[in-house]
Amino acid sequence: MELDDLKTAWQALDARLARHDRLQLALLHERRTDRARRNLRPLLVGMALQALLGVGLVVLGIACWKQNTGVPGLFATGLLLHAFGVLHVAFAGIVCGLATTADYDAPVLAIQKRLRLLLRMQVLNSAACGAPWWILWVLVVIGFAGLSPASAAGPTPAWIWISLAIGLAGTIATWAWMARTAGKPGPLLARVDDGADGIRRNLHLFDDLERFERD
Repeated sequence: MELDDLKTAWQALDARLARHDRLQLALLHERRTDRARRNLRPLLVGMALQALLGVGLVVLGIACWKQNTGVPGLFATGLLLHAFGVLHVAFAGIVCGLATTADYDAPVLAIQKRLRLLLRMQVLNSAACGAPWWILWVLVVIGFAGLSPASAAGPTPAWIWISLAIGLAGTIATWAWMARTAGKPGPLLARVDDGADGIRRNLHLFDDLERFERD
C-alpha cells in the first residue's frame, strides 16, 4: 500500500471513529436527560403540595387575624400564618420554575449551572419552609382555635409555651445540622432530608457526562 493510500485509509478511520464518538455522546446525553427529568418529578410533586399547603396557611391566617384584631396573640398568629403561607407559595413557584425551564439541549456547563442554582434554592426552601414546621404546627393549632366564636383573650396555656420552646430549639438544631452537612458527601441518613436528592443525582449525571466529553 502506497503512502497516500495509507493516509487516506487512516483519515477515513479517524472520521468514522469521530462519528462513532459523537453518536455515543448524543445517545448518552439523551439517556441522561430522560433520567434527569424523571429524577425531578418527585420534587415537582412536592412543590405542588407545598403550594397547596401555602394557600391553606394563607386562608387560615387571614381568617384568624381578621377575626381577632382585638386579641394580640391570635392576631399575631394569624399574621405569621399568612406570611408563612405566602413564603411557601413563593418558594414552590421559584423551585418549580427553575426545574421546569431547564434547557437540557444547552451545553453541559450551562445545565450544571442551572442545577446548582436549583439546588441552592431548594436547600433554602427547605430551611425557610421546612425546618420551621417544628413551630408552625403549634401556630396552626392556635390559628384554628382562633376561628372559634368562643375564643377570648386570656392567659396562654402552658403547653403552648412549652411546645413553642421545643419547636424553636428543634428549628435551630435543624438549621445548624443543615449548615454543618451542606456540601459534604455522605449517606442520605447523614443529612436532613431537604428534598434535593433528585437534583443531586442530576448533578452527578451531568458531571459524568462532562468528564466523558472531556475525555
